[in-house]
Amino acid sequence: MIFSVPIVGIITDHIQKSAKIKGQFIQDQLELEKLKHENYLLETEKLKLELQQMQLKEPNEDIYKLK
Repeated sequence: MIFSVPIVGIITDHIQKSAKIKGQFIQDQLELEKLKHENYLLETEKLKLELQQMQLKEPNEDIYKLK
């Protein structure tokens, strides 16, 4: 019975640390997903601008036509 109190304390401490690490992991994953989404939006905008530039340079050519 004497040893049960320290063991319970160790287990509780381990569970708390595990929960804290898992919470930080989820926060990191959320930040990563935000950055991925931001990157996607920037890349999409870049491609739109490139397409507009191509259309301005060669307005008579169909850029979707296969050669």
